[in-house]
Amino acid sequence: MDQDKVYLFEDLPIRSAWVEDEEEWYFSVVDVVGVLTEQLDYQKSRKYWNKLKQRLSEEGSQLVTNCHQLKMTAQDGRKRLTDVANTEQLLRLIQSIPSKKAEPFKLWLAKVGKERIEEVIDPELTIERALETYAKKGYSREWINQRLQAIQVRKELTDEWDKRGVKKGVEYAILTDEITKAWSGMSTRQYKNLKGLKKENLRDNMSTLELVLNMLAEATTTELSKQKQPESFEESRTIAKEGGAAAGEARAAVEKRTGKTVITSKNAAQLQDIVTGLIETDIDEEGKYEKDNNT
Repeated sequence: MDQDKVYLFEDLPIRSAWVEDEEEWYFSVVDVVGVLTEQLDYQKSRKYWNKLKQRLSEEGSQLVTNCHQLKMTAQDGRKRLTDVANTEQLLRLIQSIPSKKAEPFKLWLAKVGKERIEEVIDPELTIERALETYAKKGYSREWINQRLQAIQVRKELTDEWDKRGVKKGVEYAILTDEITKAWSGMSTRQYKNLKGLKKENLRDNMSTLELVLNMLAEATTTELSKQKQPESFEESRTIAKEGGAAAGEARAAVEKRTGKTVITSKNAAQLQDIVTGLIETDIDEEGKYEKDNNT
């Protein structure tokens, strides 16, 4: 657990902790309450939270029931158990506190809910919004097309797993890990650590070649599963290893031809910087070529 990370919201500190096993950020509830109530005094924020917690408990709120405690550095410098909440729990908490600072969060929640309803009615909107989101993040059109194709490949795989009785959640994660290890040599968590990721999506931080090989691994696993029709989780696990191994062989062939490793520690931001630099260099060279040939 990576503790004692402090984030500032309008110059006010909010203590946080990353719990690697859960892949979740947790934030000090008292710190968040202090920000929302514009209360700079820690003790007053703590009393406000205690009263709110009591009221929510009386109302039967699951928010209080599911509230965790982690040791964080208190004002006196000592580690003390502190009520914490993850992102989802905080968004629910914010709705219970009357605050002008909470309004942007409430509007955002309403917008997300509206979009989700629209997407259920018209699934094509999901694809359009994904395109728009990736474009805003600075991804190239070519990468976006590849990423959307990867989403389709993943959907076909999970549909196949559903047919074979594989359970969502833990079993999905185990099979995904087997595929990833077989082609990349690392578990999903190790791969994320290599790229300096925490909660971020691994596929969103892959290079085009990494993404293609991951797609090959998942597509091969889907085809093998359709052919062999596994009847147990362990059989599906064996097939996941085989599908990943096929992409692992392709990776070895590519690396032998190019003399370079396919796996990169660069994440999305770093990869985009490289692409931007290449484009700018290409433009500079093209401009220089035209200038030289026009003189």
